[in-house]
Amino acid sequence: MPLRKPKILVVDDEADALYSFRRIFERSDYVIIEAQTGRDAIEKARSESPDVILLDLRMPGMDGLAALREIRALDPRTPVILVTAYASTQSTIEAMKAGAFDYVIKPFDVENIRSVVQAAVKVSLDMRQVVSYEPLLSKEKHEEEIVGSSEPMQEVYKLIGRLANSDLPVLITGESGTGKELVARAVYHHSRRKHRPFLAVNCAAIPENLLEGELFGYHKGAFTGATAAKPGKFEVCDGGTIFLDEIAEMPASTQGKLLRVLETGEIEKLGSTRATKVDVRVLAATNKNLTDLIEAGKFRQDLYYRLRVVEIPLPPLRERLSDIPTLVRYFLDRHAPEFGHKRVTVDEAAMAVLMRHNYPGNVRELENLLKNSLLRLKGNVIRAEDLDLGRPAAQPADTMAADQTLRLADDSIFDALFDEIARRQPLPEGYDAFDVVERRLIHRALQYWKGNQSKAAKFLGITRNTLRKRVKKYGLRIEPNVVEEQD
Repeated sequence: MPLRKPKILVVDDEADALYSFRRIFERSDYVIIEAQTGRDAIEKARSESPDVILLDLRMPGMDGLAALREIRALDPRTPVILVTAYASTQSTIEAMKAGAFDYVIKPFDVENIRSVVQAAVKVSLDMRQVVSYEPLLSKEKHEEEIVGSSEPMQEVYKLIGRLANSDLPVLITGESGTGKELVARAVYHHSRRKHRPFLAVNCAAIPENLLEGELFGYHKGAFTGATAAKPGKFEVCDGGTIFLDEIAEMPASTQGKLLRVLETGEIEKLGSTRATKVDVRVLAATNKNLTDLIEAGKFRQDLYYRLRVVEIPLPPLRERLSDIPTLVRYFLDRHAPEFGHKRVTVDEAAMAVLMRHNYPGNVRELENLLKNSLLRLKGNVIRAEDLDLGRPAAQPADTMAADQTLRLADDSIFDALFDEIARRQPLPEGYDAFDVVERRLIHRALQYWKGNQSKAAKFLGITRNTLRKRVKKYGLRIEPNVVEEQD
């Protein structure tokens, strides 16, 4: 389903200024709405539901600050960018206190204003596009959904549901491509703060020397290049939720300030000695092992425990292969229209290939693989030869050795194992052949590494959390250097 074009409401009492904005955005994929007074801006905000508002500060009658306050009262999730040729310290402070998304001074750089608007549009859409994790009714249409009904994903959904009436910090962990931002947005959309602002910040995408200012704001003259005051993300997000992605990349000095926010609810802007109270729920995510970073002195232990009040571990796709058919159907329905296709299906051979792949890039890799197939598809059925899994032309020696090992397992060990299990029919009640193999494999791996769960999990290709669940499921007991099977 194609997305609608974002609406930008431009408010200025000067016709020349409105014309300039039209020229700037005429080739952009936005719908431009115009207003020339503060009162008209409020009416257009109510009737048109714009995604972003560019608001002049000085206008006859109701000025920009007064209009901003009323617009924020209508919907605090709408990013409002104040624009003025008459900047002052006081007006900047007042604008930020009123909840402006940003503050732009005339004459402005065209590329800069485009960049600010683009960022505001993304923030606005993130707040409005509901991420559902529950089965949707056929008449419901969501732009994004967390897909999967496997056991590992059911545990994720349960945690999201339990957090619905809470303001606790949440740490979302998992490999790249597992959907950590989608889960963060689902937590937000199902929380009691869902009508308040939501901001996502990628800590790895902002230079280390700029991240602190971006998060906590700064005053004019706080550092070279700070020609005007700027609000921090925490201040803009007051009353709402902030998502700190790639939290492991946050420098030590900024970690200390974030810890203060979590402990006291106060931020301190660069260039200021006064604390500012904020009410912000913090969600964080990482694809790295924070305990390893703590041991290496790269992440604060006290911050880790403040963030990890609740942890949502996301399973890699290889640990929930049963979800692949559902994910394939979801991505094909979502993306096929973009490539000029209607109903696209996958034949049995192609689905078998998809089920066997290891997915180092997880769900994101599967989605991109299907989009690539849709791009080159001539009919309406994806076949195995339409899937580009990026196989290397020549295999290195270590890979060839691994393949030989796998072929050995296929040719002899597996056949013997299969015949033995088949002869023992019927299997214990509640168990299938996969359970029998998995139980013995886990038991043997733990025996081999003398109860070391980290080494066993790494060998098995699963997380320690998944290993612990399997140990409990199969009634295994781990003592120091000993693994026993319970009766």
